[in-house]
Amino acid sequence: MIRTFGCQMNEHDSERLASQLEADGYVATDDVESADVVVLNTCCIRENADNRLYGHLGHLKAVKARHPGLQIAVAGCLAQKDRDLVRQKAPQVDVVLGTHNVGRAVDLLHHAAAHGPVTEIWDEADVDAGDFEFPSALPVRPDLTHSAWVTIQIGCDNNCAFCIVPAVRGREISRPFADIVSDVEALAARGTTEVTLLGQNVNSYGRDLDQRRFRPQFAGLLRAVGAVDGIRRVRFTSPHPKDLRPDVIAAMAETAAVCNHLHLPLQAGSDRTLAAMHRGYTATRYLERLAAARAAVPDLAVTTDLIVGFPGETDRDFERTLEVAAEAEYDSAYTFVFSPRPGTEAATMADRYVDPAVIAERFERLRAVVERSALARHRARTGRVEEVLVEGPSKKDPAVTTGRTTQNKLVHFAGPVATGSYATVAITAAAPHHLRGELVEITAGPRHRTRIPVVAV
Repeated sequence: MIRTFGCQMNEHDSERLASQLEADGYVATDDVESADVVVLNTCCIRENADNRLYGHLGHLKAVKARHPGLQIAVAGCLAQKDRDLVRQKAPQVDVVLGTHNVGRAVDLLHHAAAHGPVTEIWDEADVDAGDFEFPSALPVRPDLTHSAWVTIQIGCDNNCAFCIVPAVRGREISRPFADIVSDVEALAARGTTEVTLLGQNVNSYGRDLDQRRFRPQFAGLLRAVGAVDGIRRVRFTSPHPKDLRPDVIAAMAETAAVCNHLHLPLQAGSDRTLAAMHRGYTATRYLERLAAARAAVPDLAVTTDLIVGFPGETDRDFERTLEVAAEAEYDSAYTFVFSPRPGTEAATMADRYVDPAVIAERFERLRAVVERSALARHRARTGRVEEVLVEGPSKKDPAVTTGRTTQNKLVHFAGPVATGSYATVAITAAAPHHLRGELVEITAGPRHRTRIPVVAV
């Protein structure tokens, strides 16, 4: 059993872990009482990630008391950051491994079974080391899903004051261009029709590669992946606004497979706050690049990340965030309350922390602005016929099928329709976070049976 906390990078790492375990003879299960191995793949971006991890470990301690043969592994960013603390607070854990040695999970489990608990954390990814492998998009198991993550780079060279990622993921390292395209070609040959290119800052892909005749960059990668036969949709996350350049916007506009969706994190609308965050752009510059993308890519959906209550945020700073969010007219936003993470610059700004009651009030005001624009943009889609990639039955009602448009809009409609199919749906109703519609036609069926053995929590 694998439980995943956090971002898409962690979800991809969990898929890799699942592939290794299945190749070693394990079978995926959602029943913790019958599990031989439980892996908690952790995140440390938000404060409650710590609480959730130790809550799960407390439950697993009781399970392990009933089933002494159970092995527990803690992986991911929190393991990378708090290696000793995890071992101290949860001695029942058999393996602690970090973000750079995911590929050694099975070896470490075998070592722990023979010799006792083990902690292995590599502080940096060393591409020249024999033990390190770039995350491949290709699972070991043959029954691929219709959609796949493809890691194009690891690490981050930015220094955002609130972010722990550079400390736990290391410096920015790009995968070789040909390896990425080869992975996508192999995925397409096995039935995958949608790929999502992953990186902490995908725009900067390739800048660290030193090749004599060809220095690949992200725009070229988008075009190459979009040209792979069998790939109908290409997504990517996340770009950094300071690095969203005209060549990337042009590649989005000119590559038919690239989806009409841009996740462009704003974080704050105040130039003073953005400078304190070390984001590298102003609100005006952000809006200019957003306008350029919308002008080039028809029917572009834009989503974002926003932080409320960054240290020193004044009423005027927050009002500016409201203004920019309203002007941007987002399709949706991930809105977060500032959470200090030890090891970041912002964690040293305790004398400037904003009153929690003030943050709560600001959070609700910002949420109202974002949901107003989201609902308006969704209502504008009613009456249209949209193509969706079917994700499967709704979690709330198995009689309802869910799918996503190229703009990443979640659409609910009466089913059943096989997961991995493409269908056209007439949009009949809108809500801030989803659309409802009626099935018009199934335009393409899945090429392989789908199966996803990992669970995001």
